[in-house]
Amino acid sequence: MRSPDSRRGRNLPRAILGLFSLFLFTLTCSAQVPEPVIGSNSRPSVTVPRGPLPVFALYSNFWVNLHHVLYEQARLRTERPVVRSQSDAAKKGDVRLALDDLTEQERRDWNSAVDEYEIKLAAHDLLFDQDMVLMNDRLAEMGDNEAAAATGFLPGVVAALAKAAPIYRAHWWPGDDRANREWINAVAPLVEDLGASISHRLSSIYRTPWPKGPIHVDVSVYAGVFGGYTTLDPLHITVSSRDPRNQGLAAFELLFHEASHGLADPVRDALDREFQAQSKPIPRDLWHALLFYTTGEVVRRLFLDTGHESYRTYAEQNHLYERDWQTYQKALDRDWQPYLNQTSDFPTAIKRLASDL
Repeated sequence: MRSPDSRRGRNLPRAILGLFSLFLFTLTCSAQVPEPVIGSNSRPSVTVPRGPLPVFALYSNFWVNLHHVLYEQARLRTERPVVRSQSDAAKKGDVRLALDDLTEQERRDWNSAVDEYEIKLAAHDLLFDQDMVLMNDRLAEMGDNEAAAATGFLPGVVAALAKAAPIYRAHWWPGDDRANREWINAVAPLVEDLGASISHRLSSIYRTPWPKGPIHVDVSVYAGVFGGYTTLDPLHITVSSRDPRNQGLAAFELLFHEASHGLADPVRDALDREFQAQSKPIPRDLWHALLFYTTGEVVRRLFLDTGHESYRTYAEQNHLYERDWQTYQKALDRDWQPYLNQTSDFPTAIKRLASDL
């Protein structure tokens, strides 16, 4: 749901990034970055009615899923939150994996891998910790059968991934991969039919070009406390196939909300300038509420024309406008909705938002 400040990645010292890239290249040697396809990196692509999808490339990647599963299990051990929502439908029970079917050696190896994640990674944020972002980006490049030793991460984490991989592949990956593929197959026809229209409309609203080429989306059984997150430079979406918030038509809206994080800079910058010009503090998360509102409205209107008249936006379904965002919704209805209706222009909408808040 969230994305780090897009300017942060661009401000990292280039020398550090260069050394990191060189280190990864040395370790991976012949590893190839896969061409974007629909489905997992090393298995036949998920089929859709008329061929490749526009806008997104959807993957069910073994290593991305293993990493997120180990992270979730480690956070459960330390009693850190694994889901966060105001929606009762999104609250999970105990999601610890049952180890009863594992051999004694498998159980030891799996627990050892989770131990390593508990020590090294459980306290880190998937989105705002740059090492976690780089790790997810690198794992997304790895093919299903590529060796974990090629990742170039901390030795303990590399060992944990290598130790857990055969156990995960034998016991949980077939079901997780199936869940991911079912999610991809469910959302793919909508993306195929409506994706180009939505992307053009959002690009026009945010006054910035849509990213070139398909946006890389990793579908994982777990994807953080909000059920999905987006990182920038490069634009990379990770979304949960099993989170109850991400099912049905909401899955389609979620993809375009996450993609909108790559378009948000002009809106965020305009809001910052206008609030400063009016000598007002910049409201926390206003830009994010605006993204939810905009994507929801664009998708809802398109669904009205395609036989889904009763669709409620993701923000409405998950009660995002309650509490802190209630004031934002009222202001967006008054000041931003006319811009979406094309009865007001962008500068006027931004100025009115700042005046009302």
